[in-house]
Amino acid sequence: MQWGDNLVFRVGDKSIGGKMFAVLVLGSPRCVLSFAAGLERFAELVEREGIFPAPYLARAHWVAVERWDTLSAAELKSLLRDARDLVYAKLPARTRALLAQPLSQKKSAKKKSGSKKSSRGR
Repeated sequence: MQWGDNLVFRVGDKSIGGKMFAVLVLGSPRCVLSFAAGLERFAELVEREGIFPAPYLARAHWVAVERWDTLSAAELKSLLRDARDLVYAKLPARTRALLAQPLSQKKSAKKKSGSKKSSRGR
């Protein structure tokens, strides 16, 4: 949960540089979901009824969906998978490498990177 009533979906944990790819808007009467669409898909999707440029994130080619029945379940699943892949592809190589590691290794890598930061300031 972030920004009040929003359920944020991320590629990876925020603490290791993960980025969000979709936001489920629980308290808004205007939209139910926003997600990364990419440049080409953005232009195509905003032409459809019930889909508009996402507030604050349109510059990053995100769209917002007004109602759940705007997209079929299969199309929504595909678009969300594409959103995740799009955001994952833009992550730095180091973050992608961390995400590929088993959970136990991620925790130790996170601790090591935290100790390096503290030693730099000395």
